[in-house]
Amino acid sequence: MFNPSRLRLARLRLGYTLTKLAEVSGVSPRTLTDYENGHRPPTSDTLVKLADALSVPVAFLERESIEPVAAGAASFRKLSKASARRRDAVLAKASLALEFFETIEDRFRLPTPDIPTLDKLAPDQASELVRHRWNLGDRPISNMVHLLEAKGVRVASLNHAYDDVDAFCFYRDGVPYIFLNTDKTGERQRFDAAHELGHLVLHSELEMDPSTSKEREAEANAFASSFLMPKTAVESQQMRAASVERVLVARSYWKVSAMAMTHRLHELDLLTDWQYRSVCITLSDRGFRRAEPGGIVPETSQLLRKVMFGARARITATEAAGSLNLSPAEVREYVRHLVPVSA
Repeated sequence: MFNPSRLRLARLRLGYTLTKLAEVSGVSPRTLTDYENGHRPPTSDTLVKLADALSVPVAFLERESIEPVAAGAASFRKLSKASARRRDAVLAKASLALEFFETIEDRFRLPTPDIPTLDKLAPDQASELVRHRWNLGDRPISNMVHLLEAKGVRVASLNHAYDDVDAFCFYRDGVPYIFLNTDKTGERQRFDAAHELGHLVLHSELEMDPSTSKEREAEANAFASSFLMPKTAVESQQMRAASVERVLVARSYWKVSAMAMTHRLHELDLLTDWQYRSVCITLSDRGFRRAEPGGIVPETSQLLRKVMFGARARITATEAAGSLNLSPAEVREYVRHLVPVSA
């Protein structure tokens, strides 16, 4: 009943190399390699040792295989800065989060995906078309997480132990998934969410080749900026040569960071190069480079809250963990800061 792929998945999710697992479990690297390659199964005693070392019950190592999320299928914002080990750990966690959502879908009817593929359009054109399709007009997006969930995107929290791996997204069986770093400011999370939406809209048909990563990232950033701060609406707000105080008022209105607002004004030629540098320097001096003083409260999940705290029907983290053969603490990582901690 031992499943070699489950052993590898359990190991990768912790960021363990074979050598590290050998140290923790007392099983040699060569033997572990044989187990993961399916050359031979471990004895019952060894299986218990491995399960203890990997913080999973034995039943986890006997579950059916799950197709892992491949690096080529996911859009990473900082792929070049992350080691392969850390990237694989995040992807392994994401693979298990897919099972979490499958458990939810066994009991609840989730929204049908409605993400258009607009890979032939420029980012600003694509963002305008998506806004039109979703009847958003040129108003500020009230809540990016709620919007994405309503359009069929499954939103989860990524492994916070690896802050060098930023938000990412991918499709699985026609369903879009976005993983966010929910330890960031509310403004940064909104931009990350819009950035990943840009990838889904513009790059869903593309292989995530590292050689074209910079181009894709620039396009997703342009999409996010246009989607959150539509051109015609920003231009109508009389923001030409805007002062720092005007920028701060505008960033609160659009629910974006002060730096993102400043960049958008410069992008729309509402700030000259000199004005742009001057505003950036002032904002940096006030602490807006690393944080967002007076910013918004980070967004939470409406879908997961209903699923996990519903009055009539719900599935708790403990129940989901039992069906996945994982600990409740690990399941809570998938929804960290997206729902109350007691789920």
